[in-house]
Amino acid sequence: MNALIMKVKKISKKMFNYRQLRRAANSQLPSILMFAVIFFIICSDTLVSIFPMYPSSSQTSEEIFGLSQVTSRKQQIDEVDREAVDPLIPPFNATKGERIAWFRRKSSELEILNSTELSQKFHGRVLEFFNKCTFQFFMTWLLPAETFGKREFLAMDSLFKANPHACLIIVSRSLDSIEGYQILKPVLDRGFQVLAVTPDIPFLLKNTPAKAWFDEIKSGRRDPGSISLSVNLSKLLRFAILLKYGGSYLDPDFIVLKDFMNLRNAIGAESADQVTNQWRRINDAVMMFDINHPILEDFIKEFVKSFNGNKWGQNQPYLISRVVERVGIKPGYNVTILQPQAFYPVDWMKIDRLFRKPANRAEKKWTEETLHSLTESYALHLWNKKTRNLTIQAGSAMDKLILENCVVCKKIKPS
Repeated sequence: MNALIMKVKKISKKMFNYRQLRRAANSQLPSILMFAVIFFIICSDTLVSIFPMYPSSSQTSEEIFGLSQVTSRKQQIDEVDREAVDPLIPPFNATKGERIAWFRRKSSELEILNSTELSQKFHGRVLEFFNKCTFQFFMTWLLPAETFGKREFLAMDSLFKANPHACLIIVSRSLDSIEGYQILKPVLDRGFQVLAVTPDIPFLLKNTPAKAWFDEIKSGRRDPGSISLSVNLSKLLRFAILLKYGGSYLDPDFIVLKDFMNLRNAIGAESADQVTNQWRRINDAVMMFDINHPILEDFIKEFVKSFNGNKWGQNQPYLISRVVERVGIKPGYNVTILQPQAFYPVDWMKIDRLFRKPANRAEKKWTEETLHSLTESYALHLWNKKTRNLTIQAGSAMDKLILENCVVCKKIKPS
């Protein structure tokens, strides 16, 4: 609405100045009518861009998911200034010294890294929101609100389809805004409990092993690495949030298929030995833990100890696997490692097959068997890094899964 008001003000100043209105005092009605017409045109244009149309009964998953367009919203965003999309991504091909100097200059300007009047309300807002909830979920979103697209909305939408009584907090400065409210409004209008809250990162990391690491990063005494710090902060924040509040964390590139209510102190393996069923690698894209569970502090310690901002996976699945392997069956931990079928039933090398319509009998058989096996899964990880720009073909497994696991099932933003 602020954008709308600004737009009206700019145009009204251009088309009507004070003296012209004074000269037209004797004929106020035509002026009022003219202004009303212009205001209506402006409002219509703005409201159409804010409020999407509900799908018809024949709407396809391509239209809902928004991947049938050759150029997606995210692809368009990728073409603009990288820093405007992600202010925590360092300059391309910068040396270690250049990255440190760049981050030292930027850190004081970045509100996401500092306590502000709004972020200092984080703890109180979380406690108030969860006061009447029996089961709580978290997501994080450190990028601009306009990058929270159809895929991310589907994760939230399917979460409420499978867990209608859950409460979801999206830890996000950008979504804690008027624009963010409009994005979340379709689920709020259906009575689901979701709230975007600006994080207070210094507060969340206080009294954890990560405080000293964070201070070194902010002051420029430590290399943030070539990978966006948003990626690594998202990993760190999920550990700190669950440590402080407990509940379930979910990455925004899942389709939730089943109720999570019976899961406690659990995390999923993304791969396992086919003979022994022993896990090979554990992933933190979805996990659920009690408040102050000791393994969460171990995750934070390992993050700080082995942090490498230049190596993808070092601070993510590899970190989790290292800690769980070291902890083993240590007394007091009581952690359940779920088989890949729980959250990662289709591995990243095969996930693209779900997006294609089966071309022959063998592919059709594989698709049918895969869909049948998902009845045993809690969620399906979409491996966003690999599939974000894939087209969903009519008749594909994804076409079916999306339509069966959404509540709102509507466009949130045009592609």
